[in-house]
Amino acid sequence: MVQRETLSFEGGLLLNRETLRGWLMRLGPVIGLLLVYGLFAGIGPSSFSSARNLTTILRQTTIVGTAALGMTMVIVLGGIDLSVGSIVALSTVVIAGLLRAGLDPLLAALGGIVAGALCGLVTGTLITRLRVVPFIVTLGMLLMVRGLAKGLAGEQKIDAPLCWLANLVAALGPNRRWLLVPPGVWLTLLAALAVAGVLRYTVFGRHVFAVGSNELTARLCGIAVARTKVLVYTISAAFAGLAGLMQFSRLTVGDPTVGMGLELDVIAAVVIGGGSLSGGEGSVLGTMVGALIMTVIRSGCSQMGLPNWVQEMVTGTIIVLAVALDRLRHRKAQDAMG
Repeated sequence: MVQRETLSFEGGLLLNRETLRGWLMRLGPVIGLLLVYGLFAGIGPSSFSSARNLTTILRQTTIVGTAALGMTMVIVLGGIDLSVGSIVALSTVVIAGLLRAGLDPLLAALGGIVAGALCGLVTGTLITRLRVVPFIVTLGMLLMVRGLAKGLAGEQKIDAPLCWLANLVAALGPNRRWLLVPPGVWLTLLAALAVAGVLRYTVFGRHVFAVGSNELTARLCGIAVARTKVLVYTISAAFAGLAGLMQFSRLTVGDPTVGMGLELDVIAAVVIGGGSLSGGEGSVLGTMVGALIMTVIRSGCSQMGLPNWVQEMVTGTIIVLAVALDRLRHRKAQDAMG
């Protein structure tokens, strides 16, 4: 009897430890965000913690955060997409070109998003048909899409007539204070809720996690792996196109050179937020928190007058630590199973 109670106590203690560890892993990015923000609020100027700067941080997060929503699905799938920055540039060019041609702003915005989605469709088809690793295919698409953007723009910026699209991420005027934050921030939040809902509550979302966890097992279970991959890359590129809309709103021109290196920030946001490059793991909340962490670091360093190379070193260090923790967690899980 005593032995049974002892075993029950030990089992309950082990279960509590595992539950606590699981919660810590989920809340780790949020705790990290609070620590980084608290650090800069404590050592930085008072303007850093002002309401105006908080709104600026949210505005600056929209581009990376929106693109990172699609990248979350790709990384959960076990893939990678290096063409995100180029798709953002192409989207700005398409939107500016359509506006200059006299198209309605809403249709021009949809045109930029559709252009991105078509790039993702090509990427997903090449990966599944040619059976080439995503790194190589998306690296090639990075150059191809960037070249397409430059060709469409005649290797120069495209000026577009002013319209309401320019107000998506602009600072709120006195007559729009009731919105609290710019429309682009609300749009990013709605997109995040939509992606979270798809991943958590739909069959397609379960298929994405299944393919990322073990593609062979997913195939044996009857999941259409190739179709799932094509859909994920198409959706991800559509979100990159939406990020291009945010970028256009910020610049108000079509710039084929914008977004160089943006794919690294987008991937970093997912990894910092707990996404595993091995596939099968990732969350929308973690991704958005990861994007916020990078923006807070840049904002804090800028307000403290620190040079750009310090920001890059800090962000790089956080990425390495996030990947190292992910590897350590997987090694412990494998040891426990073995």
